[in-house]
Amino acid sequence: MKIGVDLGGSHIGIGIVNEKGYVIEKSERRIMQKDRKDIKNIIENYMVEKIKDIIETNEISEIGIAIPGTTANGKVIKSVNLGLKNYSIVQRLEQKINLPIKIANDCRCAAIAENKYGALKKYSREVFITLGTGIGGAVIINDKPLDTGEYPGCEFGHMVIQKNGLQCNCGKKGCFEKYGSMKAFKDNLRKELGLDEKTRGQDLLDIIRKDQENPKIKKVINEYIENLSLGISNIINIFEPEVIGIGGSFVYFSDILLDKLKENLLQKEYLFNQRKKINIVQAILGNDAGIIGSTML
Repeated sequence: MKIGVDLGGSHIGIGIVNEKGYVIEKSERRIMQKDRKDIKNIIENYMVEKIKDIIETNEISEIGIAIPGTTANGKVIKSVNLGLKNYSIVQRLEQKINLPIKIANDCRCAAIAENKYGALKKYSREVFITLGTGIGGAVIINDKPLDTGEYPGCEFGHMVIQKNGLQCNCGKKGCFEKYGSMKAFKDNLRKELGLDEKTRGQDLLDIIRKDQENPKIKKVINEYIENLSLGISNIINIFEPEVIGIGGSFVYFSDILLDKLKENLLQKEYLFNQRKKINIVQAILGNDAGIIGSTML
């Protein structure tokens, strides 16, 4: 068995993955705004504690870590949503954990898992997008992730869709993830409804389902769908995939958002090659996709 870690922009998930790709045990911790002042120690202390607990009672062969941003040679070169740069995470963890450790971009890991076990397994030309704290991207062709050389690439979240738009953590303005991420959607909804940061995603989902005709809620949803359509249409125009898979916390809101997204993409003249239907599917491995994929590196 292996340990998979999904280090997201707002949470850390750690799971034991068996040889069939099932997560048989999992623990999670939220990353709060206050944690970012000491983010490396928060990450390392939680991971080391949980991994050592797992190793005591399970036979583990290696560890995989899925991380948002650019990774190379065991380092996090840049992760803007975690505020990490040139972070030698593998070296630091191996000083405390005596197991082989591999790292890769989180969306790439999730796409690998969905391609093998999940929603993308029957396709050969796929784009996968994670909508969460930021926006991640991956392209898989004939069961192989697109080779982008030294860096993982496919940073769909940092396409500029609004000139001189909102300031992004990456330093640019108007990036797709400032408008199309689930963080942007939730933040806008909280702001419109006068709710604070402690209002969790599930609470927001419950509010929407109880009051979908609320003009404030409809306004936020419509603006979000429009921004999401702009970014995804660019990706479709470039890659013309058989299927687009969407993962991240979007999947919990998919019954509210997915059909609206498809309808908007087909109605608006954003697609270079117009079509009568569009194949967008939600990830079926949920937040386990990054954990599973990290053990398949």
